[in-house]
Amino acid sequence: MTGRQRLPGQRPLLRTLLVAAGWTVVALAGTFALDPFRNYQLALVAAYLCATAGLTVLVGATGQLSLGHAALMAVGGYGFALTTNALPFGGIPAFVLALLAGVLASAVVGLLLGLAAARLSGPYLAGLTLAVVVALPAVASTWSTVLHGDQGVQIPFEGVPDGLRRVVALEQWQAMVAVLVTAAVVTSLTVLRGGRFGLRMLAVRDDEVAARLSGIPAGRVKVLAFTASSAAAGVGGAVLCFVAQAVSPGAYTVGFSLLLVVAVVIGGLGSILGAALGSVVIVLLPWLIGRLTSNLPADAAQRLDGNLAVLVFGLLLITVMAVAPHGLHGALVARRRRTTPDVPRPTAEPAPRKVLVPTEEQR
Repeated sequence: MTGRQRLPGQRPLLRTLLVAAGWTVVALAGTFALDPFRNYQLALVAAYLCATAGLTVLVGATGQLSLGHAALMAVGGYGFALTTNALPFGGIPAFVLALLAGVLASAVVGLLLGLAAARLSGPYLAGLTLAVVVALPAVASTWSTVLHGDQGVQIPFEGVPDGLRRVVALEQWQAMVAVLVTAAVVTSLTVLRGGRFGLRMLAVRDDEVAARLSGIPAGRVKVLAFTASSAAAGVGGAVLCFVAQAVSPGAYTVGFSLLLVVAVVIGGLGSILGAALGSVVIVLLPWLIGRLTSNLPADAAQRLDGNLAVLVFGLLLITVMAVAPHGLHGALVARRRRTTPDVPRPTAEPAPRKVLVPTEEQR
């Protein structure tokens, strides 16, 4: 056999790239069929998917629970905004450089958290990451000369490039950029999880002691996994800043950070497709609740604003865990297995028995 053999559980790289390219083309084509508001929602789903995909790989593959991915998104957003304002030019080159700066900033913060995460586990790690989110407004207020406190940082308006203004609207352009960036992030995470490093993450998650005895550096695997997940969250924050044209600490609260975890659990822990389903849920469900409460009296609508969404998310989480413990993706997979008819495997006919004829001497 020529070439490099794949280990059990590894996925072919070419197939992953082809599937990612196909879904990207479908999403880009879908932007032409959506109105501006739907394209805006699509851009939000893409931005959240970067964070939830990184979080589902982190929690599902290594077992490290992070409640602070909203802060990592904020770091990516601030890095993107500050770099955009510092550059003397704009356009696509400025976007790429600002995006790289946001990813680098969130990766560095994730690396520092990952060094601590290698020594912590369970509620201790969750508490550490949650403290980062809680401290975000204080950091923004302390460095108000740079981060502008609660007001946040705004970026210069960047419209559609000149060559596309006649055929593409602003919201559609933002959605297309968000889809392309998210496709690159999700594909990278899929390749990472489906390769040798993914097998090491699973080994550390299942039995860290056995992984160390097998020669796997468990601490290094945890740190690299946390850094990769943080970088993905930083990309999501940068894309969200690009869409909203601003970044502020008020958009990355403890509630939003917990909402990312809820999206991962509802979609299906450890599944990239489940992360996509969860991102769609956390974008569309508050909008649907707002549509329903808009017909109520003003006092009732004001009381239910925000609180009803939290209640519905809590009930949805309980229902999904009771009905489909593996999330929406797990339920879809189980249903597909039930509806797919079992094809009987062909059984080999028994080999004919050899009849031993005694020789003349044996007689």
